[in-house]
Amino acid sequence: MTVATAAAWLFLALLVLEVFGYFTNPYVGLLVFVSVPLAFVAGLLLIPIGVWWNARRRRAGKPEAEWPVIDLRQPRQRQIVLGILALTFVNVLIVSAAGFGAVHYMERTEFCGQVCHTTMEPEFVAHQAWPHSQVSCVSCHVGSGAGSFVEAKLAGTRQLYHLATNQVPKPVPTPVRALGRTEETCGSCHRMESQIGDRQKSIREYANDEGNSETVTTLTLHVGGAADRAGIHRHVALDIEYVATSASRDSIPYVRVRGADGTREYIAEGVTETQIATGVRRRMDCTDCHNRPAHTMSFTPERAIDAAIASGRIPAKLPFVRREAVAAVTAEYTDRDRALAAIAKRLTEFYAGRAGTDAMLLRQAIASTQDVWSRNVFPPMRVKFGTYPNHLGHVDTPGCFRCHDDSHKTADGAVIRQECELCHTIE
Repeated sequence: MTVATAAAWLFLALLVLEVFGYFTNPYVGLLVFVSVPLAFVAGLLLIPIGVWWNARRRRAGKPEAEWPVIDLRQPRQRQIVLGILALTFVNVLIVSAAGFGAVHYMERTEFCGQVCHTTMEPEFVAHQAWPHSQVSCVSCHVGSGAGSFVEAKLAGTRQLYHLATNQVPKPVPTPVRALGRTEETCGSCHRMESQIGDRQKSIREYANDEGNSETVTTLTLHVGGAADRAGIHRHVALDIEYVATSASRDSIPYVRVRGADGTREYIAEGVTETQIATGVRRRMDCTDCHNRPAHTMSFTPERAIDAAIASGRIPAKLPFVRREAVAAVTAEYTDRDRALAAIAKRLTEFYAGRAGTDAMLLRQAIASTQDVWSRNVFPPMRVKFGTYPNHLGHVDTPGCFRCHDDSHKTADGAVIRQECELCHTIE
């Protein structure tokens, strides 16, 4: 009773501090909603254990504690009984609040990304750097309904076991089968029936010469909309089903399209019925192209450095900065501290021999190059540039060409065409 009472008061005190925002460290939640409630429950369990222990003493012939005689006609005893009932009610409230708090705490982005720091660091860092940083993990990774909730908690239990037994896969595979339905996840913010039309996108690339020469490719993306089945988004408007033979969905040998003119089946050249039968069949949705919307990483060092120069984070005025920055982030490092030190050393030594180098621009270049490496490379989890392919596009990975390759054909010879103008025009 002493253990349970002490834990109850400690929980209530910590809960008040948590509610009013006095705790910012994500590990405090483990103390408030897991450790202290466990001590409280342990104290409650000790009470029936004490009863059992007393019965054992009685069977052994030892003197037993006499049970009190309860006489509700006596005011003092009525007060004691009512007090016990009130404390029992409070105990139930405490356990319920602790259970609710534990579930709520484990649904926070901070819990997902920072408690299992090393394991989830790549995903957490990438999540914080993109517009979806304000979207909680559970909004996409846990579907609606009790079934999805139970499935997510069972998966979390399995992941906790892997963490405790040091069996976490490195790198962590993308959970392509564990995401909720896009109608409920993406569709909760993005209206599927919206007509977007055309959008322009400029891709800036830089050369390794002294002036970091810039090349700009301007694309007009025919995004279209699901409502009129036009443009790129027609893929989610049409009833498209496909078979993937790899976990990352980068190999798609079979596509079936149902439309007003009937159903057409496209099969890639050289694919057997056995391969199709053993693959994973699914209906195409947003995540088949936007497969890393909240955890985007650069597929190549060149892409990452070009993006940093284009945004002004790495100053293009520094001679050869593109070449040197790419070389700095491409090198192999065993941990983050060594990587940051080596990047700073390489750039500092290179520009030390060049007269007239602006010290402020050099410091900016060093900090931004270190940031590029830190956002994309995580040695403890064996994550580096190219670990997680992005199917949006077709330059660095097959992407669109998984299906649009002129190889997927129907029985009558129709093909899924590989035509640039279907999705964009180059200006």
